[in-house]
Amino acid sequence: MYQLSRSIYRELAPQILEDQVAAASGSNHERVLRACEAAVYRLATDRHYFAKPSKTLFREIRIYFPMSAQDRVFRVVDRYMTFARQWFEAQPTHGYDLAGNRLECRATTRKGTPCQRVPLPHNGYCPSHQHLADEDFVAPEVSDTPGTQVAA
Repeated sequence: MYQLSRSIYRELAPQILEDQVAAASGSNHERVLRACEAAVYRLATDRHYFAKPSKTLFREIRIYFPMSAQDRVFRVVDRYMTFARQWFEAQPTHGYDLAGNRLECRATTRKGTPCQRVPLPHNGYCPSHQHLADEDFVAPEVSDTPGTQVAA
């Protein structure tokens, strides 16, 4: 995980603006590195609820770069975050996330407690709660006559 965030930082580091005033919360370089690490960690552990990781990270770090470098910064962030998302999705889960936490279904039971079954990797729901997954995964049935659909 940290190799990905450090790669983003290393590619962007030469263009980071120097600090105007010494701040107690760290230098601009440290803030960019921490933001990259946090974004990659969140992508690894919570990618179902992290809709736009590239945009989020870019918004957080763009103030540390000159205007002339903004386009390049976004392209670098987008390239690495897209690669990271693809890599994390390709990793086998075996019931645990990359941080070692046990994976649980995104649904809740009838009693209101979180479902504790292991989710399927493609959508985060266990086999019992697949009906709650996005409709993007379900193809509508089409009848033989054009212009009509069969109700499911």
